Amino acid sequence: MYDLELGQVVAHINRKKAKRVCIQLPDGLKPKAQFIQRYIEKNTTSRVFIWGGSCFGSCDIPLEIKSLGIDLLIQWGHSEWR
Repeated sequence: MYDLELGQVVAHINRKKAKRVCIQLPDGLKPKAQFIQRYIEKNTTSRVFIWGGSCFGSCDIPLEIKSLGIDLLIQWGHSEWR
């Protein structure tokens, strides 16, 4: 099981006052996308968009989100960030 650190995510979103947040998950975590979306929307004033495309690491940034007016992109991965 992964620690998604949702408390830290919510705190960061609130600090940034982000209104439109995109979450990007690797395939193994995509089944958790709706849970993450609901959690964030319940604990912030943000609207959350789920990126359904690829996620092959932190360098795989979906440039298309610029046209959606996204304020903040949050990525999760399978590996611990060191």
